[in-house]
Amino acid sequence: MSENYIGIIKEDKVYPIIRCKEPELAIETAKALVDGGIRVLEINVENPSIYKAIAEVSKFAYVCAGGIITSMQADAAFESGAKLIASPIFQMNMVKIAKNRRVPFIAGASTANEAYNAWKSRIPLIKLYPTDAMGGVQYIEDILRQMPFLNLMPMGNIKLSEVVTYIKSGAAAVGVGRDFYLGFTPKEITQRAKEILEEVKDFTQWIQK
Repeated sequence: MSENYIGIIKEDKVYPIIRCKEPELAIETAKALVDGGIRVLEINVENPSIYKAIAEVSKFAYVCAGGIITSMQADAAFESGAKLIASPIFQMNMVKIAKNRRVPFIAGASTANEAYNAWKSRIPLIKLYPTDAMGGVQYIEDILRQMPFLNLMPMGNIKLSEVVTYIKSGAAAVGVGRDFYLGFTPKEITQRAKEILEEVKDFTQWIQK
């Protein structure tokens, strides 16, 4: 593996998830995020046309193809240039595909038991979804109190203004979807990316002192 993509996500701690049906909009949004300093982002495969967006965005950013649940989807994602795959669920088929291709797999989990089983299968980063519906920051704290070794990435209706709070709770990174870009111009998206990355950087430097 030429790049430690999971390491980059855990370092930046901000993980945008782009969900839209139009490839052009996905590409425009990704460019705006990257201009703001984002290095790894997820493009959810809403329909087959989104693979075109993944191919284009892969030219200037590290792309994780999201919403992958079948081997055919995984193959199409990798052929389009995706460096990682993510699934809303945890399944051994995806673990095997990722292992064979020597690429990272971000598995989805909702419960502590699912998260633990994903960790046992050596999943490097576990997306906990939907975090807000499960109890938000308190849910993350409760799970990590018992299993502090888990690398959890909460997501699900999380706002940019909540990112640092989730990091304080022990999250390895935080996934942010529509609140990052919906209703904003490309320039505004870029500015939002710059601001949240700076806020996270300031916080991590503060706790390291």
